[in-house]
Formats: sequence, C-alpha cells, structure tokens
Amino acid sequence: MVGADTAWIIVATALVLFMTLPGLALFYGGLVRARNVLSVLMQCYAIACAMSIAWLVAGYSIAFGDGNAIWGGLGKMFLSGVTAESLSGTIPEVLFFAFQMTFAIITPALIVGAYVERVGFGFVVLFSTLWMLLCYAPVAHWIWGGGFLADGGIFGEVGVRDFAGGIVVHETAGIAALVIAVALGPRRDQTKPPHAPGYVMIGAAMLWVGWFGFNGGSQLAADGGAAMALTVTHISAAAASLTWALWERIKFGKASLVGMVTGTIAGLASITPASGFVGPVAALIIGGIAGVLCQEAVVMVRERLKIDDTLDVFAVHGVGGIFGTAMIALFGAGAWVAQLGSLAIVGVFTVVMTYVLVKLVSLVTPLRVDAEAETEGLDLSTHGERAYDIVS
Repeated sequence: MVGADTAWIIVATALVLFMTLPGLALFYGGLVRARNVLSVLMQCYAIACAMSIAWLVAGYSIAFGDGNAIWGGLGKMFLSGVTAESLSGTIPEVLFFAFQMTFAIITPALIVGAYVERVGFGFVVLFSTLWMLLCYAPVAHWIWGGGFLADGGIFGEVGVRDFAGGIVVHETAGIAALVIAVALGPRRDQTKPPHAPGYVMIGAAMLWVGWFGFNGGSQLAADGGAAMALTVTHISAAAASLTWALWERIKFGKASLVGMVTGTIAGLASITPASGFVGPVAALIIGGIAGVLCQEAVVMVRERLKIDDTLDVFAVHGVGGIFGTAMIALFGAGAWVAQLGSLAIVGVFTVVMTYVLVKLVSLVTPLRVDAEAETEGLDLSTHGERAYDIVS
C-alpha cells in the first residue's frame, strides 16, 4: 500500500493547495466590493508564497520536529536530514512536509476574511508569517506532533482528537480573525453587498472539492478510513448548505446563494475535526446543526457584539471548528475533558499570541490604510490595478 498511499497524498496535497488558490481567493474576492477584489486575491496569493518559504525555513520543524512536548525545535530547518528516501509512516517525509505545508498556507489565509477592504498589505504578509510560525506551528505540534495535548500528554493516555484541524486550523484562524477585527475597527462603509455572488459560489465549490483532500488526506493512507472521511465531509457540507438556506427562508422569506454556500463552508469546517471518527449519520447531524448554529453566530458577532469580522471568519470557521471538536466527545470518539480542555488552552494561547503579534507588527508596518486609500479601494491605492473598468 506504500505506493497507493503516496499517490493519494500527492493528490490530496494538490487538492488542499487548490482550496486556497483559487478556491478561498475567489470565495473571499466575490464577497468584497469591486474596488477591493484584487487586493483579496493578492493577499491570498502572497500568503501562499510566504507561508511556503516560512514552512521550509522553520515552520515544519517547529510543528513536527523532535523537540519536547511544547516546541518541536529547529532541528529540521530547511528539511535538514530529510531525503527522498526518508519516510513518515508509509509515505515519503518530504511528501508529508508538502501536505502539511498546504495546511500552513490555508490557515492564515482564512484570517484574510476578517480584515479585507481596510488592512495594510505589508501587515498582512509580515503578520501572517509570524503568526504561522509562532501560533499555528506550535499548536500543530501540541496536537499532531506528539505534544502535550496528544495521547500521553496532560490528559492521560487518550489525548485530544482533532482529525484534520478543528482546533489546529479553524479555531486558531477564527479566534485570530476576531482579535484582528477588534484591533482594526470597522470599515468606514459597510453598506455594499458582495460584488460578485457568482465568484463566491465558484470559490465555495472549489473549497468543497478541495476539502476531500483536506479531510480524506489526513488519514495519510489510501484506505477505508480515507474513504469514510471523504464521505462524511460531503454529507456534512450538503446538510449544512440546506439548513442554512432553510433557516434564511424561515427568518427572511428568501434563501440566498451566498447564504447557501456559506452554509457549505460551515458544514465543512464543523466536520473537519470529526471526519476521521464519525459515520454518515453523525455527519448529517453535525452538518444540519452547523448550518443554523453558524448563521446565528454571524448575527451574534455582527449585530450584538458589533464586530466587523467582515467575511464572518469566526462565526463560520471558529464556531464551526469548536462545535465539531466538541461533537467528537458527544458521539463517543473522544473524552470531554480532553476536547474541551484543549479548546480552552488553544483559545487562550491564540488570543494572547495574536494580540501580541498585532501590536508588534504594527510597530513595523501600518495595520490599517488611511481613509483616502480605503475610500478609493485597495486595488488602486495599494496595488495600482483595477479588476474592472467600472467599479463600485
């Protein structure tokens, strides 16, 4: 099965990169105003490039190095000691490096949705790089790299269960998004609707397809476990899409395309941590609840907390990932103490680390563009380009 495992993870690696480029870029790009669409595409593209280099330099070593229970160390910087013949389980270690690199790319890219239309480009690149190295990579080590939250750690023989990133990816990105949104303050003009709902749907569809590699690939083998992870991923996405649309129809009398595909992402985020531990019926329940839960979380953040998390990163990814992680315990595949305890530990760490990095990076490069640049749009003011001849 070694050859089959390798072939499948090569495909899965490409699928997860496809989630960011172009999936997430189009999903987010369609949600902003026309004058800012290129800035969103640029942010996602630049993050993909910067995280790839940072992962090679130190990120992989911090997450999966042979350090201690808290820190993977720097022994594998620049893939030191890793050759084409080195194995990680049944696959080449360099392939495991590449697969995990795509996770390190999409996690800070998810945060983009919180600060679009008003953030400084230099801040995006520098903050994302440092955050991946100092927040994402340590959390990945704690849970996936044999750290203190894994089996044999502080929760005993049975540690936290997070199959593909409910905590590592979605909780960290969602909480970081909320912290940055608070630090930035709201956009000056929040009245415009998404400029291209069609882009949003296309991007969401690409994310849905790419998620098969995200969750199915996390089995790290071409076997029945990967097939089940892929299947439950699809069921949860479908269920959440329908319940989000239904809940919109009940509340507002109409179901929107943007709402339905946002439900898709909520279902995908919610099943991510549980996809290796539950079956189709549990996935149907998780997705069905997620479509309503995450929609109500959007209302909570926007209308009650008055936080301009512009594209609802916390409500969809953060709440979805936290919910799915808790559901693992509910369905008997994990221990409540380990699941909830890990959520709390990672949550606090993410808040503190994100806040510190925002303050430090802001000393080097502006967090927010000035009022004139924001009004003109980031496409022209920051990048000197327009997406369309006529913009709104």
